Amino acid sequence: MAQRRAPLSGLPLLLTLALQGCGVSPGQLLGRGSAPLPLPPGITGAFNHREGSHYRSPINRQNRAGDNLEALLIEAIQQAKREILVAVQELSLPEIATALAEQHRRGVKVQVVLENSYSTPWSEQHDAGLSPHLRQRRQQLMALADRNGDGQLSQEEQQQGDAVAILRRAGVPLIDDTADGSKGSGLMHSKYLVVDRSVVVTGSANFTASCIHGDPGAPQSRGNVNHLLRFNSAALAGLFADDFERMWGDGPGGATDSRFGLAKQSGPATTVLVGPTRVQVLFAPQSPSDPDHGLALIASTLAGAKQQVDLALFVFSAQSITVTLKALQDHGVHLRVLGDPGFASRSFSELLDLWGVSLADRHCKLEAHNQPLQQAAEGIGSPRLSRGDKLHHKFAVIDNRTVITGSFNWSPSAAHKNDEVLLVIDSPLLAAHFSREMDRLWKGAELGITERLNRKLAANRRRCGSGVERMAPKQESFRGGSPSAPVG
Repeated sequence: MAQRRAPLSGLPLLLTLALQGCGVSPGQLLGRGSAPLPLPPGITGAFNHREGSHYRSPINRQNRAGDNLEALLIEAIQQAKREILVAVQELSLPEIATALAEQHRRGVKVQVVLENSYSTPWSEQHDAGLSPHLRQRRQQLMALADRNGDGQLSQEEQQQGDAVAILRRAGVPLIDDTADGSKGSGLMHSKYLVVDRSVVVTGSANFTASCIHGDPGAPQSRGNVNHLLRFNSAALAGLFADDFERMWGDGPGGATDSRFGLAKQSGPATTVLVGPTRVQVLFAPQSPSDPDHGLALIASTLAGAKQQVDLALFVFSAQSITVTLKALQDHGVHLRVLGDPGFASRSFSELLDLWGVSLADRHCKLEAHNQPLQQAAEGIGSPRLSRGDKLHHKFAVIDNRTVITGSFNWSPSAAHKNDEVLLVIDSPLLAAHFSREMDRLWKGAELGITERLNRKLAANRRRCGSGVERMAPKQESFRGGSPSAPVG
């Protein structure tokens, strides 16, 4: 009997045609550029848009530049002998879920924590009950699951293409940040994998097609610009496992002791050595009254710059960091600051402050305590990206020797509400890799106020005049690619 097929309702023909003959297996690494940069002992770095490295995308089967972040994750999963801990905002790549399920069946302890917006199998959802962002996400995941590209999903395609459903069917224990009624965080925004308490893979990328390979059905998309780092370090892995266990508690069915957000009581940054490399790790959030919160760590690290600071940021809405950058530039430190093009012109974007302009929100209100510079800073802009892709990095390079990175967007919400990871790594060898990534993004970047932004500013002034300052403290409300999309 032929399998009953569910139509991909509302799915444009372009999505179907683009996925003709497309499977969901991880792409294969085809080769690396000559003379690769050295890395510090115990640390591996991967960038999904890296020049000089290529792999075949599992989304469209095309050869593309970059490192295969999915393959890096699956390799770490398959190496596990005893335990795999996963804490990631979103996991929707079926091959990663399949690798986790296979290890669970072999007797490896596998535990997964997700953000509650993404912890329900998409095959159990219906478009009518979803926000615009989640509806678009579901359509993309249906397209990813459509292995033969016929515009319909068989039962087998749904089963093999729904990552969360794969985990559930295999019996992999899974919770989200509402476990035990905690609802303790703004977002469970961490992005890490811990293997056998000896290996950590973490960085800016969610475990999704859009964050790694590109959007299904959009041939021009190469994925949000991201990176992952692998650390071979029992000391560092132990710290990540401690953070995981605070969120996990006794897991599903156990005592009501899962803790998220401020309830984790994470404490200040801890320093370990990975080989000879000094690594500080902070697990957010902390209270605004806590002097050891993430934005304070970022500001104090930046303040030590003597020559150059490079920033590549998705969300940048922390006024305190703008004050720090202004002081650095006043002291002759060279700045290169790139923000995501979609975020740069939001009313709460600190790039606007660095350009010396203000933008009222849709209610014609200005953010409270906003402090645009009297004179625009130099070296502030946005990279040119393929349509639909985002600059999703959250990194800084200081004086070509110190790297700030992690899941931590530079925002008050990341510091005081979300479950996050923030790393400060002292390594000229690793910094060279991030500097090379910054150089790549810098080529062709649009610096200063663009014509498009000028038009937006003019229209905003006509509609709102000078605006009225809000009473509340500055907080971003940007949620990714659409007003209802969680920050990535």
